Amino acid sequence: MGKELKLNTGQTVRVGFAFLAILTFWQMYNNVIPLILTKTFHMDKSFSGLIMAADNVLALFLLPLFGGLSDRCSTRIGRRKPFILGGSIAAVFLMLLIPFLDNSYFRDPKAVTKIVFVCLLGCILVAMGTFRSPAVALMPDVTPKPLRSKANAIINLMGALGGIIYLVIAKLMYPTAKTQDAAHVDYLPLFLVVAGIMILSLTVVMFFVDEVKLHAEMLAYEKAHPEENLAVVSENGGEALPKDVKRSLLFLLFSIALWYMGYNAMETWFTTYADAVWNIGIGDASLCLTVATGGAILFFIPSGQVASRIGRKKTIIAGVLLLSGCFFGAYAYTRIFDAFHSPLYILFFLVGVAWAFINVNSLPMVLEMCKGSEVGRFTGFYYTFSMIAQVATPICAGTLMEHIGYMTLFPYCAVFVLLSFVTMLFVRHGDAKTEAKHGLEAFEDLD
Repeated sequence: MGKELKLNTGQTVRVGFAFLAILTFWQMYNNVIPLILTKTFHMDKSFSGLIMAADNVLALFLLPLFGGLSDRCSTRIGRRKPFILGGSIAAVFLMLLIPFLDNSYFRDPKAVTKIVFVCLLGCILVAMGTFRSPAVALMPDVTPKPLRSKANAIINLMGALGGIIYLVIAKLMYPTAKTQDAAHVDYLPLFLVVAGIMILSLTVVMFFVDEVKLHAEMLAYEKAHPEENLAVVSENGGEALPKDVKRSLLFLLFSIALWYMGYNAMETWFTTYADAVWNIGIGDASLCLTVATGGAILFFIPSGQVASRIGRKKTIIAGVLLLSGCFFGAYAYTRIFDAFHSPLYILFFLVGVAWAFINVNSLPMVLEMCKGSEVGRFTGFYYTFSMIAQVATPICAGTLMEHIGYMTLFPYCAVFVLLSFVTMLFVRHGDAKTEAKHGLEAFEDLD
């Protein structure tokens, strides 16, 4: 009898530090940069919004590009580490210039400083784009296909932890009493702390993850299990996906775009919706989104365990049906009640649970259809389709809300998520099932 396949939890946690650094940075970027643009540089909200949307637009090109480049990279330290190392160091150096320019413009407003600041943001987005796909591709590089849902759950948990760490630090360093009436806020201490977190995370990945050795073990595993490689030998001697696998991949990518169209519209516009429809402030509305995030975090690990039992496709479909049901439920609630009531927190908790079921298992399904040498490229495919949705859906949903009414938000979200249920029915490949462990067995490889 062969050796039982088990996830090395400690190793996966160490790999996840790369994603922790990425999510910590983006949490800070999305929270602080709009404030600097509007309060220090006095840009109008439209132009500020355009700058803030640039990361998603650039990601459409950068993530597949650098994912594919890392597939073809070969160095003594591995394929992904050079991109993670170079991108992280460049991002840390560039981001530390942000508070200096911010403070400089406040003291002495000059047009050239504003231009340099906008150009700096562009350079930072490129630096972050160089290593996001390679960082995410590192997990499947060192994890056998049947265990990737469980591993991706841990990676998502590490990312969420990065976001939470930032929020706690920001709350402690910049309480409302300190910033409310301030003529200008110096964000340099906050940027230094986040830079420290990113350098610490980089150190863990560079020194405590042996990419070359682990990837060699993965290649040996793939060689011993050729049945898991869906590619076939093509006429020119290379490997290619059969037509039915390509069709499954395409429908899966369409599904990813569709459920992101629904979910991201809710994330983007809910606080505006809640203010207009229920007359509640941003604090109470944000609490609903926090509850949803909490539900997702609590169910990241269980969603990987469920997929191990019933398969990724069934787990995702269950999440899709639950998510669309929650959005339809929120619309029905709004038709009946014209005020916010606390039972809605339960609904948003279920939104988070549904999103965990979907999000944890979708990337592993995509990667199940590729061979090991193309993990970065296929990771880029995943992010391309999710980013297309995140660029388009705020505009589409916002247009409907402006010209038809706020009540269109939740039906819009529900319909797009439900459409992803239809496309998922045509996905025939990308599943994997392994028996889930229970109790303490789930942690037996934690080292």
